[in-house]
Amino acid sequence: MLSPALKALATKQNLLFLCFVLLLSYLTYFHRYWSPPNVYWDENYHIASAQKYLHGIYFMEQHPPLGKLLIALGEKMWHPNARSDQFVNTDYGTDFPAGFSYLGYRFFSALLSWWAAVLFFLIFLLIFKDGLMASLMSFLYIFDNALIVHTRGAMLEGPLTFFCALMILLFFLLYQEQNNRKMLPWLSLFFGMSFGLIVTTKVLGLIFILLVPALLYTFLPARRSSYKEMQNKLSYFVPLFVIGFIVPFTAVWQMHFSLGDKINPKLPDAGYYQASPQYKQLLATHRNNSLLAFPIMIRDSLKFVGHYNKGAPRLDLCKADENGSPWYFWPFGARAINYRWETPDSKSYRYLYLQSNPVVWFTGVLAVLLAVSLLLSSVFFPGKEKLRNRYLLLVFTGMYISYLIAISRIERVLYLYHYFIPLILTFILAALVVTELRTIGNKELTDSRRTTGLMILGGLIFAAFQFYRPLSYYEPLTDAQFKRRAIVPLWELTCINCKKTSGLVISCK
Repeated sequence: MLSPALKALATKQNLLFLCFVLLLSYLTYFHRYWSPPNVYWDENYHIASAQKYLHGIYFMEQHPPLGKLLIALGEKMWHPNARSDQFVNTDYGTDFPAGFSYLGYRFFSALLSWWAAVLFFLIFLLIFKDGLMASLMSFLYIFDNALIVHTRGAMLEGPLTFFCALMILLFFLLYQEQNNRKMLPWLSLFFGMSFGLIVTTKVLGLIFILLVPALLYTFLPARRSSYKEMQNKLSYFVPLFVIGFIVPFTAVWQMHFSLGDKINPKLPDAGYYQASPQYKQLLATHRNNSLLAFPIMIRDSLKFVGHYNKGAPRLDLCKADENGSPWYFWPFGARAINYRWETPDSKSYRYLYLQSNPVVWFTGVLAVLLAVSLLLSSVFFPGKEKLRNRYLLLVFTGMYISYLIAISRIERVLYLYHYFIPLILTFILAALVVTELRTIGNKELTDSRRTTGLMILGGLIFAAFQFYRPLSYYEPLTDAQFKRRAIVPLWELTCINCKKTSGLVISCK
């Protein structure tokens, strides 16, 4: 089934590089993921939701259900806690009991974050056709402090990152193997499934629908005689993509509906969460597990998202404790968020901080700028040497810009981790830009020089990761050590005994 081009990549050497990537990502993303044994950020919400699944309690939430179902499944599998009902009467868990274990709740987020590194390696391998370069480029993901600290928790972004990377990988395979009649049906089906998994994890993943028309465009024939070939591709791709999407989308939502029919009057709206009279009747007669009721239940669930977001706060940069930030500062890592802190001795402090790896994020910004420059140069100076991957540069630059335009229209407060989707798009752009650069100054960029450059970049990424490691793994720092890490004022990294100064606030009434 594999084409000769893919078989050529399946070498023992590349398998060793893949194992190397898997080991490194295990150490950064999965090793001792249950530590610190303290709740942070949105775990208060997601663990409370997971416990409702475990006890069959009906609820609605602003996010699609897959991420929270995985959080519940991890606890169901490992069941390290004697009780799993402490937060069934609330949507926001507080006062976690002593000895509460996070091993189960965080399991799938950390696991999928770990294995996402393999998907990025395979994407880069398809781009470079070189295992060493692919593994070095994977450092962008493996050693990013912000991704690590957030996805090791019981959050939605771990599964979301995995599914997004999976869809990008399948896009590259379809782009390169669309003439492989044996692979095209399977790739089309899995491509649709990956999109279904994305949009049932987080709504922001809808941006990946842009990969569908981008792929369909590549099916257009260069010659009239090829129209039949295009029709054959479409006859496989379109129905299988749709089927692939519908199956996980319906299955995930139906699982969410089926698991909860117990009404807890202590929850919002007497436990009904703005459900319509039709939905209330379904719950009363225990028909929530019927597919015939699916249209009513999905309608009410999607309406609740709008209801919830209307009540969400807006970004207020005048608030001293505001953690949100404007979207146009995200590419530079602003603003960092202090998820939790404690002091073991009143001299040093442990922090869990959403802090970017500056080398990774600034490389991403540079990749976007270079991608735009290369594309503009190809338009205004067409006589120069043609770009090797012009279309791919256009697709992923377009997705990056489209995401930021879409996110700028959202009025509710947003946070730095909402940049994770465009961040991983910059990883792809960085790899594509490396393949396009021919010279630096007067020196020609040979493959060996590209590899050397990626080695230097990898070393810088790793050094920056180690420098900010204490903020990612809850390791103690003195105030002086912390201040040395507050390099960029826009980050607003602030130690507990330091006065907070904001680089975002211009004036406040």
